[in-house]
Amino acid sequence: MWIRRVVIGLVLFTAATVWQNWRLGLTIAILAMILDAVYRSKTMGLIPAAVRVTVAQRMTKRRLMWTRPSGYLALHARAIPGTESVIDHLVVGPAGVFAIDSERWDRRLPVRNVATTSAAGPILYHGPYSQKERLAHARWEAAQAANLLSEELGTEIRVRPAMVIYGPAIPWDIATLRGVDVFTGRKVGSYFRRRTQAPDSHQLTWDQIGDIYEAAGRALPPL
Repeated sequence: MWIRRVVIGLVLFTAATVWQNWRLGLTIAILAMILDAVYRSKTMGLIPAAVRVTVAQRMTKRRLMWTRPSGYLALHARAIPGTESVIDHLVVGPAGVFAIDSERWDRRLPVRNVATTSAAGPILYHGPYSQKERLAHARWEAAQAANLLSEELGTEIRVRPAMVIYGPAIPWDIATLRGVDVFTGRKVGSYFRRRTQAPDSHQLTWDQIGDIYEAAGRALPPL
């Protein structure tokens, strides 16, 4: 957004400078950038936050393209019918089905997993803020996808929840926290390579991958 805004300002500045002088060019460029910012703020306010495509989602989408040669197919920004929730990425491949949540967090705050006495396991923290509810929501989205796919295909389909984080450094490689695989965006490719080789992965045939992928397209409508 800012790159687009600066480019517009530079074009207008150059044109007005050639036409009149640099002072007029600077004034027009600044006014254009302000008007663009006001327009963007108003139009973006009309779009529910849940359906906006974020930078993190675009980055994960690009990284998932590199997993296609390994047999992984992805659907992006898929609505869960009857709710306001959106699955950022539903991935189907040799190791099973995955519901991936893409997050971009403040890089200034550290990411930690804190051990607890609860049987549910450690809690994910971003700075002082617990992400327990965020992990619970990721599990819920995966469960909803599993129910919809199972109903569509008439057989039980398992969906594994995962969370990809951009911004702050992640002090681990890939961790499973309260049933959700959590890792940095740089590990998207290696995550699926490991899942393909993991003994607990649900190995799917090419025919099964195609059937589930098509079923997901029907059960989870695009935005």
